[in-house]
Amino acid sequence: MLEVSALGWTVTIGVIVALLALDLTLGVLRPHVVGFREAAAWSIFYIAVAIAFGIVFASISGWGYGTEYFAGYIVEKSLSVDNLFVFVIIMSTFAVPDRYQQEVLTFGIIIALVLRVIFIALGAALLNAFSFMFLIFGLILLYTAVQLFRHRDEDPDVGENALVKAGRRFLPITDDYVEGKMVTRVDGKKMFTPLFLVLLAIGGTDLLFALDSIPAVFGVTEEAYIVFVANAFALLGLRALFFLVKGLLDRLVYLSTGLSIILAFIGVKLVLHWGHKDISADVPEVSTPVSLGVIIGILVITTVASLIKSSKDPSLKAHAGSLHAPKEKQQQRDH
Repeated sequence: MLEVSALGWTVTIGVIVALLALDLTLGVLRPHVVGFREAAAWSIFYIAVAIAFGIVFASISGWGYGTEYFAGYIVEKSLSVDNLFVFVIIMSTFAVPDRYQQEVLTFGIIIALVLRVIFIALGAALLNAFSFMFLIFGLILLYTAVQLFRHRDEDPDVGENALVKAGRRFLPITDDYVEGKMVTRVDGKKMFTPLFLVLLAIGGTDLLFALDSIPAVFGVTEEAYIVFVANAFALLGLRALFFLVKGLLDRLVYLSTGLSIILAFIGVKLVLHWGHKDISADVPEVSTPVSLGVIIGILVITTVASLIKSSKDPSLKAHAGSLHAPKEKQQQRDH
């Protein structure tokens, strides 16, 4: 059992808050169009910070826990790329001007981090209290994997987001972005701008991804501290990564397929872990090094196969994948 002192938690949270403040300063207080060179530099910086933390953490706590951290970080980073995919769709759907996209992304990352802290605490409490939650989490991931694979060539319908629908129905919304404000006054009347709707859409998306990503990372480690830092460091680099890869995302035509396989693999791992603990010690388990190798292997194969496929057929366009059929297709099936 990993023991992290109060000082360890305080230092870790302090580092993450400092990096988040840096991201907030860059994304909100200094809105501008982010170029490739700037995005690449910041992406390398955040990945280097995550790797450096992992090495320091492993040297202090042991490479067993270090391997769990790197496995968790890679899982969360791969899922965050799919999260970015949906962010791109949201930005396009709402025609968010380039100079305001940083602000939206930064607030989206903050919302995602807060939601994941809540779900990590809840998940850890449930797993400690009820061992059958490993089975429940495993089945959730298997269901998600099947649904994602079934709808891998589709995109989520942003217009059907419950928060966005409620915002459009109950809030007065302006037609333009009003210099990047979320709330403004028109003829003395308080109104919300489309940027507020974009934030609602991203918040709803963050909630759905938190529901999937937390069980996924608990599949490679049971330590709440490792789950927290893996999520935090994976999320902190999202703003820069968005501008770095948004042109490349269209070429990752097998991304959703790869992620569905990863989720299915971790789901099976969780079910086996439950069986090993609650049914019989003879039930095999999947070790963390094996998990790390499988996850990295799937991501490498997915990326290489995607780039080869898209280079042969440039007309192909990748999709984020969805957990259910778009409304139009569902209506066609109903009729």
